[in-house]
Amino acid sequence: MRRLILAAILLIPEFLGAQALESLIFREKAFDFGDVLEANGNAIHEFVFTNNSSRPVKILNVTTSCGCTTPGWSKEAVPSGKTGFVKASFDPKGRPGYFNKTLTLLTDADPNPIVLQIKGQVVFPNGNDEGIYPIAMGKLKLKTKSFNMGTLYINNDPTQKQFPVINDGDEPLRFLGVEKPDYMRVEMPAILEPHQKGVITVIYDARMKNAFGFVSDNVLFNTSDIGEEMKSISVFASLEEFYGTPTAEDMMKAPQAVLREQSLDLGQHTPGVSLERNVTLVNKGKRELKIRAIQGNCTCISAEAAKQSLRGGDSTQIKIRFKPQNRGGTQQKAITVYTNDPRNPVQWLNVLVYIKD
Repeated sequence: MRRLILAAILLIPEFLGAQALESLIFREKAFDFGDVLEANGNAIHEFVFTNNSSRPVKILNVTTSCGCTTPGWSKEAVPSGKTGFVKASFDPKGRPGYFNKTLTLLTDADPNPIVLQIKGQVVFPNGNDEGIYPIAMGKLKLKTKSFNMGTLYINNDPTQKQFPVINDGDEPLRFLGVEKPDYMRVEMPAILEPHQKGVITVIYDARMKNAFGFVSDNVLFNTSDIGEEMKSISVFASLEEFYGTPTAEDMMKAPQAVLREQSLDLGQHTPGVSLERNVTLVNKGKRELKIRAIQGNCTCISAEAAKQSLRGGDSTQIKIRFKPQNRGGTQQKAITVYTNDPRNPVQWLNVLVYIKD
């Protein structure tokens, strides 16, 4: 019994040291707005955090990956144990379709920045009742050109989401069939009468998909719309693993993924020249750390790890590759790293580069 008590005492400083790595504990580090209607103005979300350190912590600055996102934050130092906020205000005007933006904050408690993420789908109305269905596929009109399922968890039950549609024609519109992946179930109206509204329901089983990160698939509808019978709609989602709230015992044993850098400035470069840099990922936990996936937020940036699993205390290099692809000026991109770290299973690396004209 004395040995067990002594072992527990010896583990406490290490556990507290691991906890101290995160001075600010956020309730969430990513938020999905879903559909954002341009007419409603800016989409705003507040990320709330708790000061987990033993002293007041002040946010020094918050930068965003796009001028379309305006940050706000608690200006005064947040006392130990109290809460503060970082606010993201996204302007959807003139920005159709899917968006994925990051906010990077610096504090006086840790030289390593903290990265937050917002995402969603911008919908454009044209001012009348049917303007909320701006996407036309023949006689079928939709709110968006693709279906955003949001964040789904590979270890949870299937997720169901409905997407409004309308028959904009003067004849009945029949749904005759659908081609879709096995991990999706799609329910649709048998028939929509002229100018009748309805919904298409997608039930997505992320466990069957068995992937991590941003994924996209096409669903093909066969309809009675003469001349435009086949209608292809993209269905996308962000797939993650859900861990709930780890207990103190779990956290003492769990893997812990720590990126040595959370932002990477590649400097100034000439057009057409590809760039490569390495970033170190360390497992500061006890159990094996598994890298589930690494993704860039555009085709111009990619990353891969030298090792996919790390024992406690081990590290690996993540190679970042940036291809300008006829881009110019300041480029702000992000790499997302998915691991089995229950504290922080999704982490972001902000990448900045300036391409000379």
